[in-house]
Amino acid sequence: MGVIHKIGRRKTAVARVYVSEGTGAITVNKKELATYFPTATLQYKVLQPMSMTENAGNFDVKVNVYGGGITGQAEAVRMAIARAMCEVNAENRGILKPEGLLTRDPRMVERKKFGQKKARKRFQFSKR
Repeated sequence: MGVIHKIGRRKTAVARVYVSEGTGAITVNKKELATYFPTATLQYKVLQPMSMTENAGNFDVKVNVYGGGITGQAEAVRMAIARAMCEVNAENRGILKPEGLLTRDPRMVERKKFGQKKARKRFQFSKR
């Protein structure tokens, strides 16, 4: 097996993942996983596809991620790793698909409209 390259997206975050056989080391933007994603929730999201397919210690993962916020980045990385796990073994698709890890979340920030304060909030109307 060579290096598997996959892309994951969420909101405006884009993650490029390079998966190769190894000991289970995960580096995100040349930092360790725990330093880049400090909270346990974000670390769980990133590791979810590997733990579900029981590949937690079998592969080294190198991630380049940019754009968006920290939660969007974590979910983009999760999607890219899930896609890579499907390429490693086709049977993994049946495990990851029902959990929604292979589906691109289409929700984006709604744009601000002119004549309004924000996307949906309007200026206060006064009768006087």
